[in-house]
Amino acid sequence: MFTGLVEEIGTVERAEPVAGGGRRLFVACTRVVADARIGDSLAVSGCCLTAVAVTPAGFAVEAVPETLARTTLGGWSAGTTVNLERALAAGERLGGHLVQGHVDGVGDVVAVTGEGEGRRVTIAVPAPLARFVAEKGSLAVDGISLTVAAVHGARCDVALIPHTLAATTAGAWRVGARVNLEVDLIARYVGRWLENVGVEGRTA
Repeated sequence: MFTGLVEEIGTVERAEPVAGGGRRLFVACTRVVADARIGDSLAVSGCCLTAVAVTPAGFAVEAVPETLARTTLGGWSAGTTVNLERALAAGERLGGHLVQGHVDGVGDVVAVTGEGEGRRVTIAVPAPLARFVAEKGSLAVDGISLTVAAVHGARCDVALIPHTLAATTAGAWRVGARVNLEVDLIARYVGRWLENVGVEGRTA
């Protein structure tokens, strides 16, 4: 479990194919590997991945075809910057929101406008996910816990403060960028429950 509070920006050093159609990625970083061990879960731009190698200079993870198909990870290459977060430890403050690192889909940045010292970013959300996105609700975008500022059908706005722009990859988002999305955990389960209630109601 994560909180969506990015600890560090890492850089993909190399990406290599592995048997079965997966990929192994080597990510250069320093902070999140300070106490990391092989087998630990790390959020990499919103994707919960298992460290298969750890050094003081970074770590390696492997992604299976399912992950490559459902996230932006398949397009990462040497030089790609990624948001990094270690798993939440029991007893720590929950400063963002509950994030599983299970990417629900990929969105597209369709507008970026200045807003004071910050920016407002409009994201096109895949239609099946749009119903889980609510104004003032939470949305993890590339692993960043963000508050939805407005909803326009299958699009939503997020407002980025200067700190977020400086401390995450959000500062590099431009129109056309693809981002990993994870909807709010509670919204997902409430939505599923309502679907089941509706099905039972029609069956009765």
